[in-house]
Amino acid sequence: MLNAKKDNGFSTRFHWWAHFREGWSVFIENPLGKIGIGLLILFGVMAACSYIPPLIDPMYNPMAGVDPQVYSSVGPSLKHWLGTDFMGRDILSQLLAGARVAFMVGVSAAFMSIFLGTAVGMVAGYSGKFVDTVLMRLADVVMVMPTLLVVIILASLFGQLSIWTIVLIIAFFRWPGVSRVIRAQTLSLKQRPFIDAARVAGASHLRIIFRHIMPNVLPLSFLYMTFRVTSAITIEAALAFLGFGDPGTVSWGMMLQWVWKTGHMFKAPYWLLPPGLCISLITLSFYMLGRAMEEVLDPRLRKEEKSI
Repeated sequence: MLNAKKDNGFSTRFHWWAHFREGWSVFIENPLGKIGIGLLILFGVMAACSYIPPLIDPMYNPMAGVDPQVYSSVGPSLKHWLGTDFMGRDILSQLLAGARVAFMVGVSAAFMSIFLGTAVGMVAGYSGKFVDTVLMRLADVVMVMPTLLVVIILASLFGQLSIWTIVLIIAFFRWPGVSRVIRAQTLSLKQRPFIDAARVAGASHLRIIFRHIMPNVLPLSFLYMTFRVTSAITIEAALAFLGFGDPGTVSWGMMLQWVWKTGHMFKAPYWLLPPGLCISLITLSFYMLGRAMEEVLDPRLRKEEKSI
């Protein structure tokens, strides 16, 4: 019997690994997946390199470092590859630091919203009608509230919001859509024969949810997480550009706000274009990842592409 259990565990791990390899082969064959992975690696390298410039010279500190020989915005040079801002701070150092902030905001807000939405969706779909109705009405109330407007109102009432406060607010307002999708998937899974077999075997409700339902909805949750990352990054950039971001954090949106506020919008393209392009490309990369993951999760899309 012990050998049988070992064989069963090995077969389970092999089955999981086989599914992963199959999904990865489909994902990496998709041109969108390749481009998305390549762009994410580029931004990941930028985020990792953001710690290097201040170590080389305090002048390259993205927030406090100032070139003593430069007191205004100047164009690219050997000393400052992308030029400097209105205070003489290095734009490349700010761009690298913005990549780190974008990953932190996007992934953190997306993970928290997906975690909350998945948990609420599974509970609503598996529980009875009363719990389902209460949770879905709560999701409806949160869903109709405009995230950007609410954050602006909170910032005007309580002053400048820290970057982690912004992350929590974005996560709180972005879970309802995910919860509805996960709820529908849970309602479908609840009627499957393997769930009935688990109930007959005496499995508790928690075991059924975490052992049988959650593994089947997590791939869908990860798919929606890619789209939530893009949403979080654009919301943070919009808030920073409007002047409601964290003034102590260098982000791409804050760089655009400095460009606009100092009147360099049409005078310094070397300062304006890099953060704008980075925001567009990083959101595009996560969107491409999501599209490639859709093909992995939905075999019908593979058939359609092959037929084309």
